[in-house]
Formats: sequence, structure tokens, C-alpha cells
Amino acid sequence: MTRGALANGARPAAILTDIEGTTTPIAFVRDTLFPFARARLAGFVRDHGDEPPVRAALEAARAEMGEPYAALGGVIDALTGWIDADRKAPPLKILQGMIWEAGYRDGSLTAPVYDDAAAALARWHEAGIRLAVYSSGSVAAQKLLFGHSSHGDLTGLFEGWFDLETGSKLEPASYRRIADRLGLAPGDILFLSDHPGELDAAREAGLRTVRSDRGDPPPAPVGDHFTVTSFAGIAFD
Repeated sequence: MTRGALANGARPAAILTDIEGTTTPIAFVRDTLFPFARARLAGFVRDHGDEPPVRAALEAARAEMGEPYAALGGVIDALTGWIDADRKAPPLKILQGMIWEAGYRDGSLTAPVYDDAAAALARWHEAGIRLAVYSSGSVAAQKLLFGHSSHGDLTGLFEGWFDLETGSKLEPASYRRIADRLGLAPGDILFLSDHPGELDAAREAGLRTVRSDRGDPPPAPVGDHFTVTSFAGIAFD
């Protein structure tokens, strides 16, 4: 693990960033977003279950359960269990995004973005570096978070949004797909994340990597990824 000014400081064509533990405190997702959605899940699906997007998500949840005819109560129990187990099931992510959208729009939720992250993202965008997001949260949830942030609407800074529909964040193939969709060679992209396993996969795919250390315990050995405690520690030639 190395710290300080970015050792390989050539300016990238694009920066791909994670959210939790990177631009935004993990505690916001763990202690605010997840409990918010959990508390409102049952009422939301009962009130909106006949609406096509909600109905489609519930059918997808039944498929994920392997029980295509499960009663609504059973689906709610499964979804709640997935929240508690931090299972990143796509139908759950879709429903959580819908619940969060209502909370953001009525002012119940505002997403904290680190001051240094907001400043760096704006600076990089102004300098012509392309910005994209890759998070386990749905694209809709990503846009809501950055659209209702503590620094205002930041969505205009980003041109690419990627979630688990692209593939697992622990698989190198996912990062190659992102590079293809951005029309760039992997080596022209810098990936920022707090998760060593994600960084390992990105590096194996050919991306440059920087680990964000915001003081939360890492989920795995940190390895030798260049590490910063603030985006201010990332400098380019």
C-alpha cells in the first residue's frame, strides 16, 4: 500500500468511481438508506404493487426466490431478509430505489458527499476528464444520490452510470465491459474504490486503481493499491 501523490500520475481519460466509502460515507447507506427502505418496504409494495414497475420488480423477486406464485407477504419477507443479509439482488435494488426516490423528493433524504470528493469531481470534469459511476446500487439510486447531495445536484458531472447489470464488481470482465461502453482502453481509466477485491478485479482488467481509505475497516486485505484518505491526494501530471 502506498500513500501520497499518485505515483503513476499520468492524467486518465476517464475516472470511474465507486460510491460507498469512496464519495459517500458507508454509514449513510448502512444507517440511513437501508433502514429507510426497510421501514417503508411493506407499505410501499402494498400501496403500489399494481403499478407496472413495482409489479415487474415483485415478479423478478419471485423468480429470484424460485417461487413464481409466492404470496405478497412471502415476497415482502424475502425482500426484508435480503436487506438484512445485504444481498445485492437486482429486484430489491429496484424497489429500494423507488422508495428512496420518494424520500429524496419529499426532502426526507439528502445524500452526504465528502467535500473533497465533490471538489475533485467538479475539478476533473472542468478539466475534461470523463466521469462515470460503478456501484452495486441501481443506476436510478445512483442518480438520486448524486442528484440530491449535500453539494446539490452533481449528476451533470457524470456521463456514465453502471450497476450490477454490468456484472459483478469482483469480476474483471465487468470492468472490460465498462471500458468498451466508454470507448476507451482499460489503461486510460482510473478506478476509485474502498474495496480491495473490486480494485484487484479492475487492475486485472487493465484499469489503474486508487483505494479510498475513509477510516472504515476494509472488507479484505488492502493489498498494494495506491491509497488516499482524500481525493485531494490524487494528482496528475
